[in-house]
Amino acid sequence: MAREEQTKKSKQELEARAWELAESIGICMFVTWDGDRQSARPIDATVDQDEGAFYFLTDVDAEKVDQVEAYPVATLAFSDTGSMRFVTFRGTADVSNDREKIKEIWTQTSKAWWDSADDPAIRLVTFVPDQAELWDSPGKIVSGVLMLAAAVTGAKPKIGDHAKISV
Repeated sequence: MAREEQTKKSKQELEARAWELAESIGICMFVTWDGDRQSARPIDATVDQDEGAFYFLTDVDAEKVDQVEAYPVATLAFSDTGSMRFVTFRGTADVSNDREKIKEIWTQTSKAWWDSADDPAIRLVTFVPDQAELWDSPGKIVSGVLMLAAAVTGAKPKIGDHAKISV
């Protein structure tokens, strides 16, 4: 159920918008836990709303593999500061050696890290969200004007949609 703070959109509209923002932004920060501290690093996520999951490739020796295996709860944070649009997903990550899925999401960009999708060091991280939170503004200029007007009038600005939803 949507916990709407600044929106008149339905849960279905908010959920669709959260996935749409993630796909259009593409690069996100993947936040994991090592039992003591959080770690965040940028990743190029493959967004698959139909499967209700995000996928990305990593190396078998990457620190995040050990972190996900020990503590699977993680966060993805997508940010488009130019448009003032943000979405985070909280959920569970899993690491596998699913060679078919690795080949399916392989891109030319992947060649920056590995020679081919057949590299035995590649692992697949699958992230399945259970909650999303989005901040979807009408853009930097309009948001700035609304914040300035609010500062002058003393009213709280209503800048686009902000909501937490279960996905």
